[in-house]
Amino acid sequence: MSNHLFQVPLTKLQGVGSRKAEELHALGISSVGDLIEYYPFRYEDYRIREMHEVKDGERITIQGMVASMPYMQRYGGKTRLICRVTVDQMLVTAVWFNRAFLKEQLTIGREITLTGKWEQRRRHLTVADSEFPDRGAAKSGTLQPVYSVGGSITQAAIRKLIDKALDQFGAYIPEILPEQLITRHSLIPRREAISRIHRPENTKSGQEARRRMVYEELFLFQLKLQGYRATHLKKSDGLVQPVNNDEIRGFVGHLPFALTDSQKQVINEILHDMKQPYAMNRLLQGDVGAGKTVVAAVALYATIRAGHQGALMVPTEILAEQHVRSLGKMFEPYGIQVALLTGSLTDRKRRDLIASLQMGLIDIVVGTHALIQEDVFFRSLGLVVTDEQHRFGVQQRSILRRKGMNPDVLTMTATPIPRTLAITVFGDMDVSTLRERPKGRKPIKTYTVKHELMDRVLGFIRKEAQQGRQTFFICPLIEESEKLDVQNTIDLHMQLTQALPELNIGLLHGRMNAAEKEETMGVFAEGKTNVLVSTTVIEVGVDVPNATLMIVMDADRFGLSQLHQLRGRVGRGEHQSYCILIADPKSENGQERMRAMTDTDDGFEISRRDLEIRGPGEFFGTKQSGMPEFRLANLLNDFEVLEQARDDAAELTSTESFWSSQAYEPLRDFLAREAKLRDEPLD
Repeated sequence: MSNHLFQVPLTKLQGVGSRKAEELHALGISSVGDLIEYYPFRYEDYRIREMHEVKDGERITIQGMVASMPYMQRYGGKTRLICRVTVDQMLVTAVWFNRAFLKEQLTIGREITLTGKWEQRRRHLTVADSEFPDRGAAKSGTLQPVYSVGGSITQAAIRKLIDKALDQFGAYIPEILPEQLITRHSLIPRREAISRIHRPENTKSGQEARRRMVYEELFLFQLKLQGYRATHLKKSDGLVQPVNNDEIRGFVGHLPFALTDSQKQVINEILHDMKQPYAMNRLLQGDVGAGKTVVAAVALYATIRAGHQGALMVPTEILAEQHVRSLGKMFEPYGIQVALLTGSLTDRKRRDLIASLQMGLIDIVVGTHALIQEDVFFRSLGLVVTDEQHRFGVQQRSILRRKGMNPDVLTMTATPIPRTLAITVFGDMDVSTLRERPKGRKPIKTYTVKHELMDRVLGFIRKEAQQGRQTFFICPLIEESEKLDVQNTIDLHMQLTQALPELNIGLLHGRMNAAEKEETMGVFAEGKTNVLVSTTVIEVGVDVPNATLMIVMDADRFGLSQLHQLRGRVGRGEHQSYCILIADPKSENGQERMRAMTDTDDGFEISRRDLEIRGPGEFFGTKQSGMPEFRLANLLNDFEVLEQARDDAAELTSTESFWSSQAYEPLRDFLAREAKLRDEPLD
């Protein structure tokens, strides 16, 4: 693909000097190629309508004849110009604001085209734009593109510049897609598509152009991911881990519960990958409480039996401690050594643990980011499991992977990811999904209440406590300040202690040290505390089967996926559980989230709605998410195109001819330019 247009400076365009070029730079436009691919985000419709088609409140364009002398009204230094116009044998009142200069031009019998907001009852048009056909109407009858502009660059100016660029350089726009894909999907040529996006003749013409360019954008993005998979992930330099099926069946048979069909299927997918000569790179996603930890335990057991070590990296110390306890119970009968490595270990204990790890005396290490420090080495790392991986930066994940010779990687998330995002963000991974929940779990009943009903909420806490059940009471992080966050929980803790003097009320927040957190959580898990007031420290993975009530204060301040995670901390035992969301009814976005929470407890549906409310870039809550910015594609509406593009890219990059044939040279050039095929993993 010729990169020529992206090397042509803007000053090559007639009328663009260095000052205007600087203003265009501020919009992210640095070359003629950038300008030609600076797409409109919507269109203004100036196509002329007939009056019988028009609905009240619509923005319309109509053509008629001036039927009366215009008259002017003045108020507070502003003007209102009023004139009657005949349109399709109907008399319409047209009103212009602050357009006094038009008065002389509105002569009876003169043809005029008007665009504005229609008010049916008064037959009244508030005019936004008007043209006289006898002067050569530029807009009427057209779809006008609307661009993001700023500074002195107006809509008219950017339209004029793009028109100039297309006239001067349009002939040099190269084709990039191979003929087979253009034919397969009935796509129009690239040059024509780009021109039509800026100058659509009609809706159908614009839709065809957009379809072509959306496919190209998603295909090129997928080509990077699938090209990386083809050249890196499927290389035969991973660990071949022989899996003994009888041993695995024996391990699963000794678990104190039966696996769901979904868990069995996912375990088979993982074990199949571990036997292959290439390194596994698999995402395991499942709803809250779907049993991901057990699946990870089976994979870790398989790597130990194959003679290697396993590492499990989690975002918080509380979660690491919990995993050590649960894995320790499962592996104790087999003599498998599980150790905990976190930042709060003493220097001596840490040195001993690292030495044991290097000598192979420890089989599985569970830890926080302390696992990826420079002095941590393994004798033979066979499997890396990262839990809630979107909380770790890209660098952190790849460092852990490099501590072994291409170990298998299993990534787990309890934030169910809509299929489009899984394909986009984790396109270089195979995705396994746990959809079933363990048998016997009752759905959690969810209610939204106003702050004024706090007395009833306190009564509910009391009632659950009398039956021997426990309550989580969560406070939001009001600002990005641990201090304020702590004060918030301390205040609530004091209020509840005064309101419920007969109950034991615990307190957990981010500024407590690891020993204090562990002690507080331990006391709660043992049932010695009735209520635990906490920040979102307990959001991920903490397991207290006797807790049946989750109360979230100021729930409208939380994201939808986060609320679903918090709700998942209860309902893990045999008793009916409840989630009460205390929210401000005036918060518009908040109410939308509250509705979603009370409508469904399906994490995949919740995440779909979260994506709709927040949009893809915000979905993971951090810049770490790896969400690409697309110029034209919309992941909510274009997911079918995304899947097709992914399949096409995977099919193409798996063929020998793609990497050698001249026909695919433009695509190989694109990959080389994107620098995604270097030895550094595209993590």
